[in-house]
Amino acid sequence: MDFAQYWQYTDIITKSLFFILFALSIASWVTGIVRIYQSYQLSNNVVTDLTNTVNSQMQAHSVTDASQRKLVTEQVLMQNIARYRFSSEKGLPILGTTAAIAPFIGLFGTVWGIFHALHSIGESGQAGLGQVAGPVGEALIMTGLGLAVAIPAVVFYNIAVRMNRKTMHLANDTAYGLLAKSIDSTPTA
Repeated sequence: MDFAQYWQYTDIITKSLFFILFALSIASWVTGIVRIYQSYQLSNNVVTDLTNTVNSQMQAHSVTDASQRKLVTEQVLMQNIARYRFSSEKGLPILGTTAAIAPFIGLFGTVWGIFHALHSIGESGQAGLGQVAGPVGEALIMTGLGLAVAIPAVVFYNIAVRMNRKTMHLANDTAYGLLAKSIDSTPTA
């Protein structure tokens, strides 16, 4: 069976489900690749960015009291780590949602295809293997498409989450070091 024959046999609901799965697939691949690239960039730059930001804030405020330095450093660190966390989570809802719903969309397409095939068999009155195997096989294509969309989305999601955990670990480690350093030293002018 070729794709043109399959496409000709399907109805508007199956075609709609196909286009939905196709759109989800494109969205998850683009989002996944962009998210992994951005997570990699963020992971490489988080230590330097935090250090530079804290140093520039300390010079801008030019406080000499240790408690004031600690307070300014804590506020700058908390604000920037929250920004990093927000930035690192962009796109993850698209990947998670795609991974969760694509198999169900494929399953719905399968159920709809089998219903459509059984309805055709009921109208023709013939239930031989030739009449059942083709339409049921075509209906199962939707399950395969749903899985083909969901699996890459899950992989991208898991890779991005793992990279984000590493980034947040680096950010927190750097923050603790910078906080301790701000208490022990006086700012440079």
